[in-house]
Amino acid sequence: MHLTKRNFIAAAFAITASAALAAPAVAQETDQIRMGYIADYFGTSIAAIASDQELWEKHGLEAELKVFTNGPIQVQALNAGSLDFAYIGPGALWLPASGQAKVIAVNALGYTDRVIAQPGIKGIEGLKGRKVGVPEGTSGDMLLRLALEKAGMKMDDVQAVKMDPSTIVTAFASGQIDGAGIWYPFVDVIAKRVEGLQELASNEDFFPDIAFPSSFIVSDDMAGNADVIRKVNAVIKEATDFRRANPEQSVKITADFLNVPMEPLLAESKLAKLPSSAELEVLTREGKVSNWFDTLAGLYQTFGKIESPLPASDFYLGDLYAD
Repeated sequence: MHLTKRNFIAAAFAITASAALAAPAVAQETDQIRMGYIADYFGTSIAAIASDQELWEKHGLEAELKVFTNGPIQVQALNAGSLDFAYIGPGALWLPASGQAKVIAVNALGYTDRVIAQPGIKGIEGLKGRKVGVPEGTSGDMLLRLALEKAGMKMDDVQAVKMDPSTIVTAFASGQIDGAGIWYPFVDVIAKRVEGLQELASNEDFFPDIAFPSSFIVSDDMAGNADVIRKVNAVIKEATDFRRANPEQSVKITADFLNVPMEPLLAESKLAKLPSSAELEVLTREGKVSNWFDTLAGLYQTFGKIESPLPASDFYLGDLYAD
């Protein structure tokens, strides 16, 4: 049979396509990672979405997910070699800034933190000399310090009591403490138990001078493995954009993952600014993300948490994120 040039090209293409379909696919190498998360909306949603949408598998990863109560404990696990990646709130950024981990990606700009007080206490000044529960080294700790400073006070002006978040809920509800530096959904849980709860300060009170980014970090042992970090970033980016485009579905996925009601997570989900992955890439290239981290690190130095913070260029692997 005579073939015109056009028919010949079509036939050749069909043969090539058939051969490609018949050939076995080249499997992407799967890397195993251990990743920590915190059981609230912004601490869990990326991991939950990645699991629900099978993004780990899509990007060549097998993820063992481990739950923690706060960021500092996860950094301890990273340094002990029992974790590879983790999630931290802005209050734990002092750990990367002091050389104890590397940041690989921004999660969200949170407004979930609050300084709260018992009914009848008006203003931050009303906490002077009173017992205030605070999870040390967290974003609740940072917001409390900022609020006190804004009011011309110091931590020494209150009776700071170190507590984990769940203990704060119980202690506040029973009247054992007068105030707390804590975040949603714990604030919502407390508000349902304590009528007339006072919210004295919020992250948003300090924006745009100070942003409160939560982020994902990597252990020093894994920090040199650029290929695995790129895979994890690919998962984070895709889950970030899914969460932004599908807010209610993302809350449901996270609630199902944690086996908790949707209502408190839905309230928490609205308390943050959620840049897209493309926006975060641009913000990284422009140096704005590094500026956020440098500002927070400087605050920790002012508060006496760390003496000489590293510049963000030393602990934020922005080149890999913007890659």
